[in-house]
Amino acid sequence: MKSETGQKTAADLNDRDEPIYQALLTAIVEHQLPPGSKLPEEALSEVFGVSRTGIRKVLQRLAAVQMITLSPRRGAQVATPGVDEARDIFATRSLLECANLPAVLSHVQAPHLAALGVLIEEEQQAHDQHDGAAAIRLSAAFHIQLQAISGNEVLTDMVTRLTQRSSLVIAAYGAPWQRGCRCDHHDRLVDLLRQKDLPALTAALQHHFEHIVASLHFERSGETLPDFTRLFGGNKGAAS
Repeated sequence: MKSETGQKTAADLNDRDEPIYQALLTAIVEHQLPPGSKLPEEALSEVFGVSRTGIRKVLQRLAAVQMITLSPRRGAQVATPGVDEARDIFATRSLLECANLPAVLSHVQAPHLAALGVLIEEEQQAHDQHDGAAAIRLSAAFHIQLQAISGNEVLTDMVTRLTQRSSLVIAAYGAPWQRGCRCDHHDRLVDLLRQKDLPALTAALQHHFEHIVASLHFERSGETLPDFTRLFGGNKGAAS
């Protein structure tokens, strides 16, 4: 869309950036770009077929949501949460998601339970097939969809952002095959949701987060330069 002067609007320019932003965000969340990965503007500009200015705008957006870090000396890198930050991310999730459970229980209907059950089945299949990207995506979707039952869009958006940062924590400190959450924990949560047992549901969700944190090793990842052509070659020209 253009303004009356014929200049492209900010919204139009943002729309052009969106496919690149989503491609990079997905690659980070699904551990295709692990913490510490360098994101040089020149390499990304080449693989996406856009200017370095366009790539710089996308990187600034990712930095704004704390998925990457930008520094004059080191350039852009996928963020590596510190140990205290990692613990705080899951502590914050526990506080928010548990506090919203009364609203979830007051709104839950049979179709909600069925939809959560489908996610659990798909997540288990992803684990069985060692499809890490799908397991991460479905695990996050379970938590987001659970909270969305409440109808609180602001909180659901906050949980969405926190699940993205949680993925960074697991990528940095998780075991080699730690993808998302325990499916049996999710099964238990749905059972308690069906029973509308708020105290047990709250305790189970708190335990779920405590289990995740206890499983982390808090060892730092090294810097890498990924194969951007393999990851994003099919997106070239997407923003044109």
